[in-house]
Amino acid sequence: MKTAREIRITERDMAQLRKFIEDVAWDDPRKRSELKDLEAELDRAVLVDDDHVPDDVITMHSEARLVDVETGEEMVCKLVFPDEADIAQMRISVLAPIGTAMLGYRVGDHFEWKVPAGNRTLLVKEILYQPENSRGA
Repeated sequence: MKTAREIRITERDMAQLRKFIEDVAWDDPRKRSELKDLEAELDRAVLVDDDHVPDDVITMHSEARLVDVETGEEMVCKLVFPDEADIAQMRISVLAPIGTAMLGYRVGDHFEWKVPAGNRTLLVKEILYQPENSRGA
């Protein structure tokens, strides 16, 4: 799904995502595949303290500007839990292939997003909002 670049996940996001994986029903084959993909990403992630996460990392509830490397098309999306997802508002579920793919990447990183026609390579251009670095602002 992604290149093998290092990804960073906050302790809080890791705990919430692990709990989500534990609590969700695994009986749907499609969901099972998505959960396994997310679990694999969590297993390879570098854990960072919530108060010391760099402000250029995509964490849960971050809003990021992404650029399709091939077409130059830009999109702004927010990474959310499945029950908060709304494609019309570009609130992308962490279980969606693009959501799992973008989690933990930094500004300047490229990642692959699997689509029916193959793979798209996206660039993390900018973090517009990251909850960990907006506290007290």
